[in-house]
Amino acid sequence: MWKCFSTRTSRCFSTSASNRTLKWWDRVAPAPKDPITSVTEAFLADTSPTKINLGVGAYRDDEGKPVVLQCVKEAEAKIAGCDFLESVSSAVSSKLVEESVKLVYGKNSDIIKEGRFAGVQALSGTGACRLFAEFQRRFYPESQIYMTDPTWSNHHNIWRDALVPERTFHYYHPDSKGLDFSALLDDVKNAPDGSFFLLHPCAHNPTGVDPTEEQWREISYLFKVKNHFPFFDMAYQGFASGDLDRDARSIQIFVEDGNVIGCAQSFAKNMGLYGHRVGCLNVLCNDAKQAVAIKSQLQQIARAMYSSPPIHGILLVSGILSDPNMKALWVKEVKAMANRIQSLRTTLRKSLEQLSSPLNWEHITNQVGMFCFSGLTPEQVDRLLREFHIYMTLDGRMSMAGVTTGNVSYLANAIHEVTKFG
Repeated sequence: MWKCFSTRTSRCFSTSASNRTLKWWDRVAPAPKDPITSVTEAFLADTSPTKINLGVGAYRDDEGKPVVLQCVKEAEAKIAGCDFLESVSSAVSSKLVEESVKLVYGKNSDIIKEGRFAGVQALSGTGACRLFAEFQRRFYPESQIYMTDPTWSNHHNIWRDALVPERTFHYYHPDSKGLDFSALLDDVKNAPDGSFFLLHPCAHNPTGVDPTEEQWREISYLFKVKNHFPFFDMAYQGFASGDLDRDARSIQIFVEDGNVIGCAQSFAKNMGLYGHRVGCLNVLCNDAKQAVAIKSQLQQIARAMYSSPPIHGILLVSGILSDPNMKALWVKEVKAMANRIQSLRTTLRKSLEQLSSPLNWEHITNQVGMFCFSGLTPEQVDRLLREFHIYMTLDGRMSMAGVTTGNVSYLANAIHEVTKFG
């Protein structure tokens, strides 16, 4: 049945159609669960008193609790009652960027003195990567990105959503549980000249395997010969060696060789500011004029994405980095966190060896940083979950921050139980 109404424009419609409700979004299916956040969700739902979360990528103390660094507490006290809460001013933003890039290039670097970098504050390391991925797509629309095999799972999402095709290059060797260096070099050589590569400058996530300084030199030389663009995601500066400068050495080698680079920085882990989303993106430029142009483009991309980041975390980080006493305290606290993780690596390996494990566990102490790529199979990981309430991603990545002096023996016994028959 049809009804018609005479108005300035006649409209007819079916009463049966009008009674039907439009079903918007029926085509939307649930998204696949993130492999890391889903581990934490399952852990939180578990009521077992012996449960262990080895999935979280943020630092924990020896009681398994999040840590507020003393330097952060002091910075909090200094900005308490701050009445400047409208938005991020150019002065605050510039101070954050200026102090952040000193951690990359060195405080006395000519790059900083000459203004040969374009830097912007970002929503932690993830936001910095996303900004660069969009920048890459916009100005090199035919390019692709080479990622280590494996890499942090979210890297795939970031460049995919920026519509940048990805490829992988050899990195981890499953048998040695170390670096597949010769295959890595071959892939760098065989990639088309002028390719984009995503590199981890230290504390590789998820493997904990880093090239040596000499290997970095060989990689950097090849990049220069091939005119590749290295983009470094530095999410764990300080956690590899306990020394902030040493952990940035790989980047400085590339710069010394004349490579143009980009770098994402995060203060989520090394300042314990995961919830504040504080990061920085910088791109090395040929001169100060080019830096102004690139910075304006990065700012325009950020403006459309999120306008500006929250101010509180930026005030904390810029305050810590620009105050010599607070920065010295931070450096000391970073070293303490790194030392604790390394100590637990040693204890876990020793505990497994004392159980007369048939497997070689040297890789636990050979690897560095937050993560240990254990070599456990998905089946063994599943057994650890079902029988011992130990949570990690199926690829066997263990966050060493989740290991404590109170649970390390339990963890070693559980690992031994699921691996003792090889």
